[in-house]
Amino acid sequence: MRKDQNKNFFDELKKKMDDYVHFIFKISRKFPKEEIYITTNQLKRSSLSIILNFIEGFARQRKAVKKNFWETAYGSLKESKYLLHFSLKESFLNKEDYKNGIRMADEIGAMLWRAIKSLK
Repeated sequence: MRKDQNKNFFDELKKKMDDYVHFIFKISRKFPKEEIYITTNQLKRSSLSIILNFIEGFARQRKAVKKNFWETAYGSLKESKYLLHFSLKESFLNKEDYKNGIRMADEIGAMLWRAIKSLK
């Protein structure tokens, strides 16, 4: 991948992550108030952790350190996907928002996995 292609890829990935975390914060406002310190909080934290760990890893020079942060971001993505599923089953979330969230998460996951694999 050329340097300008690489920059565009990472810019697109960061934008998708940013859109995802804002989507999560938006939909979680509709969750029951009694879930504010449980599911709502954990979903927000895991979604925010995706982009924060990606950015922190991006700033690292050593590939092994970068990879560790990006794998943590990937793990947080998987956590947030489960929490979307859990929220749908508990009726905190409607099917349309669930499908949109999963679609966004899958796109991020594919791109993030590609970035992780490029570090080998």
